[in-house]
Amino acid sequence: MIKITRALISVSDKTGLIGFAKYLESKGVEIISTGGTLKTLKDNGIKAIAIDDYTGFPEILDGRVKTLHPKVHGGLLGVTSNPEHKKKMEELKIPKIDLVVVNLYPFVQTVSKPGVQLDEAIENIDIGGPSMIRSASKNYRHTVVVTDPNDYKTVEESMKMNEGSVDADTSFLLMRKAFSHTALYDTAISSWFNKLAGEKFPDILNLSFTKKQKLRYGENPHQNAAFYEPLFTKSEFSPLQGKELSFNNMLDFDAAFHISALLPNNTVCIIKHLNPCGIAYADDTLEAFRLAKRTDPISAFGGIIGIKGTVTGELAVLIGETFVEGVIAQKFEPAALEYFSKKPNVRLIEIENFQEALDEMDLRPIHHGMLLQDRDYATITEKDLKIVSKKQPTEEDIRGLMFAWSTVKFIKSNAIVYTEENATLGIGAGQMSRVDSVQLGATKALNVGLSVVGSYVASDAFFPFRDGIDAIAKVGAKAIIQPGGSIRDEEVIKAADEHGLIMVFTGMRHFRH
Repeated sequence: MIKITRALISVSDKTGLIGFAKYLESKGVEIISTGGTLKTLKDNGIKAIAIDDYTGFPEILDGRVKTLHPKVHGGLLGVTSNPEHKKKMEELKIPKIDLVVVNLYPFVQTVSKPGVQLDEAIENIDIGGPSMIRSASKNYRHTVVVTDPNDYKTVEESMKMNEGSVDADTSFLLMRKAFSHTALYDTAISSWFNKLAGEKFPDILNLSFTKKQKLRYGENPHQNAAFYEPLFTKSEFSPLQGKELSFNNMLDFDAAFHISALLPNNTVCIIKHLNPCGIAYADDTLEAFRLAKRTDPISAFGGIIGIKGTVTGELAVLIGETFVEGVIAQKFEPAALEYFSKKPNVRLIEIENFQEALDEMDLRPIHHGMLLQDRDYATITEKDLKIVSKKQPTEEDIRGLMFAWSTVKFIKSNAIVYTEENATLGIGAGQMSRVDSVQLGATKALNVGLSVVGSYVASDAFFPFRDGIDAIAKVGAKAIIQPGGSIRDEEVIKAADEHGLIMVFTGMRHFRH
């Protein structure tokens, strides 16, 4: 047990401060404080000793140095059960500080403001606060440390149950939270300065995430899971309604969001197991949904719908004809919300700003570490296309090819997609050989009664042999867009010319593992 007789309080976030300080005062706890915290306490009638009166040394350098003093850190680090410590503290007249309540300068909030200047950021780097937290945390068997206002009640309850003392388990819990608090803070500073310097791949990568919510389960019900947010980004994945999100739901919602965000307005994509099973855009989201769903209506069952646009009441009814796990859209009209309210298990997420953050990074864990890369946001324009076939594309063909190319990047490799000018027809995903993906995409289209005659075909990587071209010609497709770059490009181009196909190279690959 740690008897609380003296507390040092210095907080930037003053939430709940007055109530907690009044409780401590009512228990006869001596309170030491600093700067703005001291003023707040005194303004509310709470007795507190100024830090410079306590140490006998004034705050200096515009307040940069105030708690960095042996009387403070000796009081925090002293092991009262150690006779030598106790003797030295008595000799130097260093009282024991039993409780330190500290949260840090708002560095993250400061640097998140538009146009923040370097000097302002530097002045919001806390020095004394982390030092006190670390001292108290190291000595948690004799000093209680509180960094989260939500834990004031925890300390109060422990003191009430233990006649003014805090139990060892509570102190251990608060110590763990405190070290996480300072780690998060240091990571924020390190990350911001790396970003300021334009360094995306530093020699030491510091990552910190805070838990936003526990998930229903992981990929399978026997796996536990949680969702964490990075420091400088707040997730908008908060459902308007629906069952608790699972690990798989989050992945599919994320995929639906990214695909829709990077495509034209009124785009609809249907996601199943991270793969699109239909993508389309149109003059309105109702027509776009019809086009997207027809690509693979069987796979659409139990999928996640991503909509860059508005969900009207009519569209909601159409979506509701098939079981879906959820819908993420820019906006839901009241009629749509009313309809879905009768289907309370369907998760609805509204994100008005469907613009993608182009500085996002892609993190992939592997057994012994982690891989980090830029997200695949690179795009091309019509000017980047290299027409390599004898047959030349029309403007309409170029539009169709560009749409096909904009969708194939979202399909698992090896990826082949058959499209019209604005809608997918057949998708061949995740096959070990490219010709298998060619055949699968065509077969899936034909199985639902869609013709791929005259269609546009995109391949995420080059064709290593002409067999893929022969298979595309066999089903009647019109044009192919692919990166090029194979040692057999001449053979592949010759096959396209033999079949009278249009072929264009992009010079860019879109593998997606």
